[in-house]
Amino acid sequence: MFTTSVAYAKKDDNDDEITLGRTILLGIGDHPATIPLIICRQAKYIKIKAERDVSIDRVVVTYGDDKTRTIKFDTDIDKDEHSEWKSLGARRCVKKIEVYGNSDRSKAGIKVLGRK
Repeated sequence: MFTTSVAYAKKDDNDDEITLGRTILLGIGDHPATIPLIICRQAKYIKIKAERDVSIDRVVVTYGDDKTRTIKFDTDIDKDEHSEWKSLGARRCVKKIEVYGNSDRSKAGIKVLGRK
């Protein structure tokens, strides 16, 4: 299974919502879709927006100090919909995001959003 990722940070129109990155989730498998962030981004909450129907199992967030946190999503997200906000516990510097899940088709684009 191959994944591709694009890492960039973009300010969205919503209050303090930022795009942490985009990636493509491929089919079924235990391999994550990885988003390496070029610069460390501050976030306290994250959510996922799907460009196609996807099932998200979990997200592993790597912080600036190389500590990780696994956030359980266990949810299906319909095309052009998003998950609920999930807390990181405190505002932290995020430097890598790994998304585990499946797409209903061969691949699906997802966007990970953050909020301060």
